[in-house]
Amino acid sequence: QVQLVESGGGFVQPGGSLRLSCTASGIIFSTHAMAWYRQAPGKERQFLAVFTSGGTTNYGDSVKGRFTISRDNAKSTVYLQMNNLKPEDTAVYYCFTRWRENDCWGQGTQVTVSA
Repeated sequence: QVQLVESGGGFVQPGGSLRLSCTASGIIFSTHAMAWYRQAPGKERQFLAVFTSGGTTNYGDSVKGRFTISRDNAKSTVYLQMNNLKPEDTAVYYCFTRWRENDCWGQGTQVTVSA
């Protein structure tokens, strides 16, 4: 059974930084693309970034230049470094992967950006 466990969320002032972590179990981590999404209240879930098993990355337009995705295959962990945070970045952040044609999501971690 695939488990994704996020951590690192919290409260931060505008302009601040946070690093989110997502540790996976139940999959051969190095062979899977890993992605981050977020969902703000009343809005659809939004793609943020993906790190493929081949080593390429791609970002959503709203976070390009501010967020960086990375992964440590030895730790089965994917990270999201978030810099220059804005109030509109407030959301629940989710880790995602696909396993055997199934969508797998973590439980989410809350990020709140406010003065």
